[in-house]
Amino acid sequence: MTAVFVDQTYEVHAEASPGLLPRLMQAFAKRNLTPAAVTARCEAGEMRVAVVVQAMPAEMTAVVAGNLGQVIGVLAVQSRP
Repeated sequence: MTAVFVDQTYEVHAEASPGLLPRLMQAFAKRNLTPAAVTARCEAGEMRVAVVVQAMPAEMTAVVAGNLGQVIGVLAVQSRP
């Protein structure tokens, strides 16, 4: 069986917190995934974070989204190719 790799973008909406970004990056680090790009905006006490990962194993996409959703302060996670 051949492994399938995909490019994936995760969009996270969360309560603003000084420790939010490292907690989000942990979901990628523990799977040995290095994001290609990370952008974050803080407005009115909330953060919008977009994380782009290139060539990640397809079977990991839903697992990573689930882990991001479990991070303290996260309100919503959207995942798209």
